[in-house]
Amino acid sequence: MSVTAVYPGTFDPITHGHRDLVERATRLFGRVILGVAEDSGKTPVFDLDERVAMARRALAGIEGVEVKPFGGLLVDFARQIDAQVIIRGLRAVSDFEYEVQLAGMNRQLAPGVETIFLTPAERFGFVSSSLVREIARLGGDVSGFVDPAVMAELERKLR
Repeated sequence: MSVTAVYPGTFDPITHGHRDLVERATRLFGRVILGVAEDSGKTPVFDLDERVAMARRALAGIEGVEVKPFGGLLVDFARQIDAQVIIRGLRAVSDFEYEVQLAGMNRQLAPGVETIFLTPAERFGFVSSSLVREIARLGGDVSGFVDPAVMAELERKLR
């Protein structure tokens, strides 16, 4: 049986840590959909089309991955794309409580969809989109954290 997994997030912007999780998820599941959330309660720096385009560039060449925008409830999107698994990344213990709460709610809303937690490689465990944006905004070098195309977009948008 081929399993479809969805890895949701705002990806504002997508980082090497996100890519690391996608690469490992493709070894576990037949198909991985990176779901770029339109409305997450956050105010993204990049609009939805920009975030989708950056994700597609950053994930180019990874077999079995698609990038799709979505709005509304994640579980509705998961059903729409026939996903059986939701992938959530955990960087630190501080992420755990919130992520377990989300997983429990998603299980109530869609009992047939399982949540799987993955941790990024240690070298990306401290990387977050918000830190990358802040470093870029202040003129710092983010080349070790994002794809070159994403870095160019950060420079264009924030400087």
